[in-house]
Amino acid sequence: MKVMILAAGRGERLRPLTDETPKPLLEAGGKPLIVHLIESLARSGMTELVINLGYRGRQIEAALGDGDAYGVNIVYSREPERPLETGGGIHRALSLLSDPFVVVNGDIATDFPFSRLPRRLPGKAHLVLVPNPPHHRRGDFSLVAGRVREEGAQKRTFSGIGVYSHRLFWQCRPGRFPLAPVLRRAMSEGQVTGELYSGLWSDIGTVERLRQWRDKIRTESWKNTSEEKEEENDEPDHR
Repeated sequence: MKVMILAAGRGERLRPLTDETPKPLLEAGGKPLIVHLIESLARSGMTELVINLGYRGRQIEAALGDGDAYGVNIVYSREPERPLETGGGIHRALSLLSDPFVVVNGDIATDFPFSRLPRRLPGKAHLVLVPNPPHHRRGDFSLVAGRVREEGAQKRTFSGIGVYSHRLFWQCRPGRFPLAPVLRRAMSEGQVTGELYSGLWSDIGTVERLRQWRDKIRTESWKNTSEEKEEENDEPDHR
């Protein structure tokens, strides 16, 4: 199963740090955020990666190369100067991706054990939700009996980790469009499953959250937890 890492964003809220450095290359614990994700994916046996490039994409490609240094194979989906947004970026890369495929936001930090993600889907998508962080208390979607819904009594936050079928994008046209409306349409059809992950996760969307994650990573206490969770979750649902 191939993985797409979203890395084309501008990172406006992280300025001035992103004025010269693309967001996925900002460092924590001595290495770029995107390298932490790549290493975690590699430990899970996910070694075929597609990375979309936009803002300062040449820097990302120069830093990561073909992925050999990390035990993975990387190919790149280059986007035009105007951002395609998440949906448009994924749609552009579909020919490079398996069916189904994993998508991971390149600006998250987590110890999520990627090996537990489903290799087969009963519907069009599978989303990983997390407890609502302080900066997003309203949440995004609810999770009821293993299905993700737009409405519900207890909403959770979408982690930026998902598994998608090509069928999710059959009604989409090439160009610029967000992912959320596509997911909501599939939710209304009962075609989106999900799970709640309560481990370490952070959306590194601001300078303050980057600082907090750097402080956390210094303790090194989280580094081994993902490998332990891989062993605990060797029979994921929906496979």
